[in-house]
Amino acid sequence: MLSHLPAYAQQDQVESRRKIVNKVVPIYPLLAQKMGIAGSVRIEALVMPNGTVKSAVVLGGHPVLAQAALDAVRRCKWEAAQHETKELFILNFHPE
Repeated sequence: MLSHLPAYAQQDQVESRRKIVNKVVPIYPLLAQKMGIAGSVRIEALVMPNGTVKSAVVLGGHPVLAQAALDAVRRCKWEAAQHETKELFILNFHPE
């Protein structure tokens, strides 16, 4: 039986206009672990001036991994800025 393992996932910020101050590592979905699914998920986040995520959308990746990626990005926090910015992430999931 597979336990709820910390994800063998990593998050790469591809395009950044702002410094991330709280990076959240996604939790590797149990279904993906059981199925041996690996891959990347691309996420674009709209970050508000206070550094929190206003919205995030999946640009590509395996559907079983997408929700975990979205959840992680939505919990990230950036430094404050004077206006909203778009931040692009690629999150990589690997079963081990």
